[in-house]
Amino acid sequence: MVLEKYKQKRNFTATPEPSGDVKLAEERAKKQQTAKLFFCVQKHLASHLHYDFRLEWKGVLLSWAVPKGPSLDPKVKRLAMKVEDHPIEYGTFEGVIPSGYGAGIVMLWDQGTWTPQVDDVDAALKKGDLKFTLDGYKLKGSWVLVRTGGRYPGGGDRSWLLIKHKDEWAGEVDITEFAPNSVKSGGDFAEILAQENPDVWQSHRPAKGGDAGAMFDRIIERAIEMKTGKKSGTPPVATRAKATKATAPKTAKPTTARVATTAKSAGAKKKTAAKTRAAKP
Repeated sequence: MVLEKYKQKRNFTATPEPSGDVKLAEERAKKQQTAKLFFCVQKHLASHLHYDFRLEWKGVLLSWAVPKGPSLDPKVKRLAMKVEDHPIEYGTFEGVIPSGYGAGIVMLWDQGTWTPQVDDVDAALKKGDLKFTLDGYKLKGSWVLVRTGGRYPGGGDRSWLLIKHKDEWAGEVDITEFAPNSVKSGGDFAEILAQENPDVWQSHRPAKGGDAGAMFDRIIERAIEMKTGKKSGTPPVATRAKATKATAPKTAKPTTARVATTAKSAGAKKKTAAKTRAAKP
């Protein structure tokens, strides 16, 4: 059944997430030979911060949770845990999941189209080696998803690696730091949260401890201040974090040229430094 696992994990009377239109999924599946395939990456602050990488295939979004987010550096292999398929409508979702499975804040961090670099996508997925090209705001060029064969504890067949191939879009710049904000609204988590009711944020807090919990506290404080124009007794540590965030440059939709230029610049600087060290007696 289409999206069965997705629907089993959610109470659609309590979450704004789309339930999934089966007819739409079937129509998209029929047209996928001629239509461009959609992809997105959603930055998700729940019990921990992670990035949900999604590829449209056969009317649904194949999905992997990437804890550290995509890397433009071909030497860096990012763990990607396969999760349940999501409905196509979910691909543009941005907002707050107040309770239940995945409770937290969802940001549309990147979106665009993808093209398989293999003749048979289903066979590649079964084999555990899917090569493809991305054309998004932040992620471009050639990539591969490779199943690890259970080398990571608790992963089994769910454990994959997301790797950037070496091309003109590769580089050592940390794209998650360089372009942290939404491609839909241009905002950060606090600005997305400020559109909702502060009472809901605190009574359905998804992150209960550790770094994610501390981050969620800071985001709530900043969102309440943005919403009401008043400070709400922010602790010293959170205040310092908020001040640092406020002075940092804001990034919305970076141009692909800017991302590529920055990536190439980082690589060029490293090569120059290496040549300088080699030239010294």
